[in-house]
Amino acid sequence: MKRRVLLIAGPTASGKSWIAMNLARTASAVIINADSMQVYRDFSILTARPRKKDMNKAVHRLYGTVDGGEACSVARWLADAMAEIECAWQAGQVPILVGGTGLYFRALLHGLSPVPDIPDEIRDTVRNYTSSDLYDTLQREDPAMAAKLHPTDRQRAARALEVSRASGKSLLEWQAMNGGGLQQFEPDLSVTKIIITLPREELYARCNARFAAMLEEGAIGEVQTLIARKLSSGLPVMKAIGVPEITGHLAGDLSREDVIRLGSQATRRYAKRQLTWFRNQCADWVWYDGLDEKGLDHADLL
Repeated sequence: MKRRVLLIAGPTASGKSWIAMNLARTASAVIINADSMQVYRDFSILTARPRKKDMNKAVHRLYGTVDGGEACSVARWLADAMAEIECAWQAGQVPILVGGTGLYFRALLHGLSPVPDIPDEIRDTVRNYTSSDLYDTLQREDPAMAAKLHPTDRQRAARALEVSRASGKSLLEWQAMNGGGLQQFEPDLSVTKIIITLPREELYARCNARFAAMLEEGAIGEVQTLIARKLSSGLPVMKAIGVPEITGHLAGDLSREDVIRLGSQATRRYAKRQLTWFRNQCADWVWYDGLDEKGLDHADLL
């Protein structure tokens, strides 16, 4: 039996959490958070964490589990996520990981091994091989890794050959040094990777509307409570989008209108950075444009 995993990534305000919840309701699935801010219990409103009524409609894990006085590292999240994934498998459920933190997804797929960057010239050469030539070349240059892959698994074969040529070491050697990740379950692993996005104007409009709504729903009170804790300014929660702006408002330096303008601007810029990261790092993911589920085949995904 293949171990199945569904990954849903996308920029903030794209609607990925809503889609994950609706997919989870159609099958035996558990939703696992892959957003670096939604792990903190201090913020529910400001990080747009799924509402309690929505979390009751499907099983949700790793939301609001870390105190804001701590810094949740990628390694910590990965360990927690892998534990939840294995629990889901043991219960006969499909884990759905949803969020906008690209580094979390990269760690999940590849572990935390210090695999070197791949020079563009090596990547371009390898990606131009036909599938049969790619696997044949990998068999010659890294037979141990080739033996673990199916001859038609072009994506993993290309990755293995790129790493071998860039580092002089087999990907197996790098994986042996990693700190976890899904690759340890290959070849008995089936991962579906999708990215949810929207046309830019629509996405930015949703970013603006979301931030204004957060203020109405109590985001100012969340930040006020956080400030009262007198935490270190270097902690991730103190740098969350909206915290500096609302802090300025509470200090009397910014009007409510300024907070909305600056917070919305920061949200849009973050969404743009996320999209850039996904385009550069997730070329082999399937992109879905829009919030409706007509293009999402539940049978294929779950």
